[in-house]
Amino acid sequence: MNTIKQGMIFAAGLGTRFKPWTDKHPKALAVVNGKSLLQRNIEYLQQYSIYDVVVNVHHFADQIMHAIQQHDGWGSQVRISDETDVVLETGGGLKKAAPLFNDAPVAIINVDILTDLDLGAMIRFHELEAPLATLAITNRVSSRYFLFDEANALCGWRNVKTGEEKISRTVAPLIQKAFSGVHIVSPALFPLITQEGKFSMVDVYLHLAKQHTIKGFDHSYSKFIDVGKTEAVAIAEGMFP
Repeated sequence: MNTIKQGMIFAAGLGTRFKPWTDKHPKALAVVNGKSLLQRNIEYLQQYSIYDVVVNVHHFADQIMHAIQQHDGWGSQVRISDETDVVLETGGGLKKAAPLFNDAPVAIINVDILTDLDLGAMIRFHELEAPLATLAITNRVSSRYFLFDEANALCGWRNVKTGEEKISRTVAPLIQKAFSGVHIVSPALFPLITQEGKFSMVDVYLHLAKQHTIKGFDHSYSKFIDVGKTEAVAIAEGMFP
């Protein structure tokens, strides 16, 4: 039985890699096999009994709100965190949405991620390990990686293209894993977010990992695709009927 009942879908991004669609529409409403990315992720959360969902909006916010209203939230109670004035990125977006959650963990997914990751197993892992946050990670090839110790505790971040590194804990070996854009945060995280305005959750996690436990949950066995670029749609349609 899943004990987490609330979720958040990050849908405020400009979708610059998804042009020309995003010249006139939000990426959240891009269609994969007849369903928008937003609908697919609302229904994905429903598979794990999460029917209370916050969606943050900025780019063509009115289109997203209209679609939610028109489809009655696809069966979920959907509340809007309005970033129309200024897009706040993932960290700022989560901080702004914080008052919309009750005092319990939140499952979060980026709107352009499609996966069959067993979220129930990830939730059980989060409850057993009781970290500040649990990050879904895989062995896939990427340009940017989170770095973990052998117990899958977050220790840093690396950009393999530029060589830039941010180390929160100095341990060896550091194991590279790609972040999947799916995470679970404990309510204790919210008061610890000291950044203001526009900032990334990556920076929040790296800062907090110095003194708090943030864990990785490896789901390299799952289907996963980042539908961040238009050419990914055809691949996604082959993976998610």
